[in-house]
Amino acid sequence: MIPTTHVTRLLVVGFAITLAVPVRGDEPPPLTEISVTSTLDGSRQPSRIWVPDAAATKPAPLLVYLHTWSGDYRQQNVPWLLEASRRGWIFLGPNFRGRNDTPAACGSKLARRDILDAIDWTRKHHRVDGRRIYLAGTSGGGHMAMLMAGHHPRRFSAVSAWVGISDLSAWYRFHLKDGKPQDYARMILKCLGGPPGQSVAIDRQYRDRSPLFFLARARDVPLDLCAGVHDGKTGSVRIHHTLLAWNVVARARKSPVISDKEIEQLWTASRLREPGKDENRVDPEFKRKIHLRRRSGPSRVTIFEGGHEGLAGASCQWLSRQSRPTNR
Repeated sequence: MIPTTHVTRLLVVGFAITLAVPVRGDEPPPLTEISVTSTLDGSRQPSRIWVPDAAATKPAPLLVYLHTWSGDYRQQNVPWLLEASRRGWIFLGPNFRGRNDTPAACGSKLARRDILDAIDWTRKHHRVDGRRIYLAGTSGGGHMAMLMAGHHPRRFSAVSAWVGISDLSAWYRFHLKDGKPQDYARMILKCLGGPPGQSVAIDRQYRDRSPLFFLARARDVPLDLCAGVHDGKTGSVRIHHTLLAWNVVARARKSPVISDKEIEQLWTASRLREPGKDENRVDPEFKRKIHLRRRSGPSRVTIFEGGHEGLAGASCQWLSRQSRPTNR
């Protein structure tokens, strides 16, 4: 059902002004900027939010969508905002210290706390369904979504991560050319202070900010890990990041892992030689051919026909089926 109105809340000197404005067709509703005090360093951190009319009287699901590696909270994430507005979900776009080119960004403790603080602010000021707090992100947002699932598994009802980076050391090495750091590698250096292996302290930061080392903690979180089969060739993140992240979760759940042979087949031939029953066919929600699909409990991993992209409709359709209580 597509809502005919949305609520805009303007915060002026501590007061909230509520305006009801029509939503027309596929035009996304305007977002309201909020400012939230970091509970770690006391700084004021921005976010953008949209709240449906229905949330004034009934708790609504919350979609927290995370910006990409080189973006910030002002990024236009229209497909995701439209999905939230059509479903009557609250949409929250936190900043988490902006683009990943400073030590405070790129999955730092400050950045992780910014996301939690923005969620806590939203739960304090709006009616949020605590069983339907959804986290999603693409690319750098996928990295952060997986990282939050690992570090704070009880805070989310479900997490959907698309073409995310799971190992910063591996991603740094992927973006070297003749041993010289290229754009993304240079950004990592600005965030972490040096390349992997330079010092124990720097290696500790690479580990702390890499989802691969924490996703075992998220074994009970419904996880949706997705990547386009051509990413890493036409895009910036190899499919290995998603597949190896899945294997960490699968091992924690004592489920079968994706074999090295299967990973190699997907990387070199973009298909499996012996696809399973859910593979090598078009998924009606993705509207793409699925090259790999594995499940364990409430979680799944998908390698689809595509590149470095996130599919908002497929993600939100999966999220809509998930319900799990969360902690504050």
